Amino acid sequence: MRHAFYLLYLRLNWVHWQETLAENRSIIIMDLEYSKFSDASKGSWKTALLFAYQSLGVVYGDLSTSPLYVYKSTFAEDIQHSESNEEIFGVLSFVFWTLTLVPLFKYVFVVLRADDNGEGGTFALYSLICRHANVSLLPNRQVADEAVSTYKLEHPPEKRSSSRVKVYLEKHKVLHTALLILVLLGTCMVIGDGVLTPAISVFSAVSGLELSMSKEHHQYAVIPITCFILVCLFALQHYGTHRVGFLFAPVVLTWLLCISALGLYNMIHWNPHVYKALSPYYMFKFLKKTKKGGWMSLGGILLCITGSEAMFADLGHFSYAAIQTAFTFLVYPALILAYMGQAAYLSQHHHTSYHISFYVSVPESARWPVLVIAILASVVGSQAIISGTFSIINQSQSLGCFPRVKVIHTSDKIHGQIYISEINWVLMILCITVTIGFRDTKHMGNASGLAVMTVMLVTTCLMSLVIILCWNKPPAVALSFLLFFGSIELLYFSASLTKFTEGAWLPILLALFLMTIMFVWHYATIKKYEFDLHNKVSLEWLLALGPSLGVARVPGIGLVFTDLTSGIPANFSRFVTNLPAYHRILVFVCVKSVPVPFVPPAERYLVGRVGPAAHRSYRCIVRYGYRDVHQDIDSFETELVARLADFIRYDWHRSQHTSPYAEDDASHSNESSSERRLAVIGTVTFSGTPGYGIEESVEPASVSIGFSTVESVTDVIEMQAVGAGAVERRVRFAIDDDDSESDGQTKMYVQLEEELRDLMTAQEAGTAFILGHTHVETKQGSSILKRLAINFGYNFLRRNCRGPDVALKVPPISLLEVGMVYVV
Repeated sequence: MRHAFYLLYLRLNWVHWQETLAENRSIIIMDLEYSKFSDASKGSWKTALLFAYQSLGVVYGDLSTSPLYVYKSTFAEDIQHSESNEEIFGVLSFVFWTLTLVPLFKYVFVVLRADDNGEGGTFALYSLICRHANVSLLPNRQVADEAVSTYKLEHPPEKRSSSRVKVYLEKHKVLHTALLILVLLGTCMVIGDGVLTPAISVFSAVSGLELSMSKEHHQYAVIPITCFILVCLFALQHYGTHRVGFLFAPVVLTWLLCISALGLYNMIHWNPHVYKALSPYYMFKFLKKTKKGGWMSLGGILLCITGSEAMFADLGHFSYAAIQTAFTFLVYPALILAYMGQAAYLSQHHHTSYHISFYVSVPESARWPVLVIAILASVVGSQAIISGTFSIINQSQSLGCFPRVKVIHTSDKIHGQIYISEINWVLMILCITVTIGFRDTKHMGNASGLAVMTVMLVTTCLMSLVIILCWNKPPAVALSFLLFFGSIELLYFSASLTKFTEGAWLPILLALFLMTIMFVWHYATIKKYEFDLHNKVSLEWLLALGPSLGVARVPGIGLVFTDLTSGIPANFSRFVTNLPAYHRILVFVCVKSVPVPFVPPAERYLVGRVGPAAHRSYRCIVRYGYRDVHQDIDSFETELVARLADFIRYDWHRSQHTSPYAEDDASHSNESSSERRLAVIGTVTFSGTPGYGIEESVEPASVSIGFSTVESVTDVIEMQAVGAGAVERRVRFAIDDDDSESDGQTKMYVQLEEELRDLMTAQEAGTAFILGHTHVETKQGSSILKRLAINFGYNFLRRNCRGPDVALKVPPISLLEVGMVYVV
């Protein structure tokens, strides 16, 4: 009778844990649907066309509005439009070949193929390089991270072709830092572009009013209207773009059709032979006549490719086929027609450079409708770069390269829709400052051009490493790619640098400021981790705590947050020293980032014991990718407890059930001085097919366990504690009914019931979140630069950014902070 009660209790217990997980499955389902969304995008041509249409509003808003200011910026000062038309035809030839070589050939046909599990951008390239070569500076890496299903190496390394470059990179630690600085430079320039793009796009669109107003009224109208639109744009960010996102694609599509029609009209009406200017001969003719002025004017021509980087950065939202189709068959032809139409009109109208603008080529009867569409398109383009800025700052924060900020997920259905209030208002203030300070397209264009070319140069450099390390191509192929596209971009970059005093100083200043912040934060984070590593407490110290030393166990769950993946953190020993008590259920939680874009929810929790089962202490490593959005604390707490319960069931049956690992289990039960192996606990569907594609098995084994359920099985990956020789085993155990348990199993059920009951009782008593409240200072004798960076720079940032409790969304009533002084 008692035996039957145990079985009934455990079965009800199992159902209870399943119900508690149900509330949080929406987050898991969202990620799974997002993955299916990416995979389904390759399914059929109809789906690809649908996604290509949707990509117009997200990816191409910035690039499609470049005709508003390219010609005006190019003819602002360095060259003049003459009767011979050599200048305008030369500029058209440069625009055509620049659009063809950089966005079309480089990005569409090469760079877009270097995706990281469907994700693109600077961090995707860096992540790929770090997985194929040991160059990452992330402090708490584990062998277990390589078992994550998204941590795949699509092209296994070949010793002959890549060993020399790889060995050289891994051998020289200074190159690891140089690579990180290169990535941070690209990141900072993207953030700088997030300041400049909204300003120049909206300002150029509103500048169309100059043809309908007198010069006196125009100069007092454009700036206030631009600032008003920018304030409205940033004020609406916290609602999320999903509420009006369905309008983005139609707006950009209408704009592309509009500029295409205007281009065709101007070519037919003014100069049908303008297509001859597409010949490269006109580029050489242009440079031969204009010489230095023509070279300096390249700083305006390069604006025709602003927004090209968005094709790669936003790859994760769509598919390669969708972005390739949209650009090749719609965006690219529309832009070429628009630039050809403007050149055709200007070839017959030789005004001063002041009057060269997009709107002079628009027929007067269509000017107002085009103005409205242009303003809407510029807002859509600005929205895309603002969202991209939020995303890249979130990625920087997850890699420990940016001070903590509060990230808000604005949509439960659309993955990646986030909002960061601090960054939003800083961007708004900077955008308005740039608009009021520069007051013209020329200076804004010079600043934006330098930022764009720097990002492209960084992408070219990282892409060259990807070709060697990840694609295993000969170094000659990577060198050819670097020299061909790098020389084109260096030509434009050098022209942008000549505009340093005319606006190009702004992105350089912003980048230096942001890079200083990011590098100081990252450096201090590494030093803090090293301090924790050297000052961690032994497991024997934890096991010796008890009533004999005046230390009591109190009801509840204590979650001790630490960056360590093994050992007892120093902040816990300080906590017990000052308050001689700790919770009945003790969990050391490490929230860490893995160099992959997403960690599937089924593989997120890595759980193990700390000490024997009777001590009720556990370790839980929660892994996120650099594009993952962290859960809110309520769902995190509930899911963490559910994962602990799953692990407890698994661990008891693994240690008691006869299996091929019996020898390992025997040694496992005798462990006392070291931490036990960790297991990845994840819920998958009952059909036996994993919910997130984690079928690959290493030494699979089936274990039959006496729990009953018709809803799920649990997929478990065993990992030895951190070490180079870590062994991975994947064990799937199905749940079935068996009424013939032995006495040994009955005893196991009693122990299992007791541990689960302790966990439930502790959860009902409440959960405390124990975090370190740190102060960092340098050692005596440190250099002046280090003292400035740590004592002043880092501590200033720490005091003025979000605390770890806010970043983790810990309720104040459950927070326990432990003061710690780090001497680094």
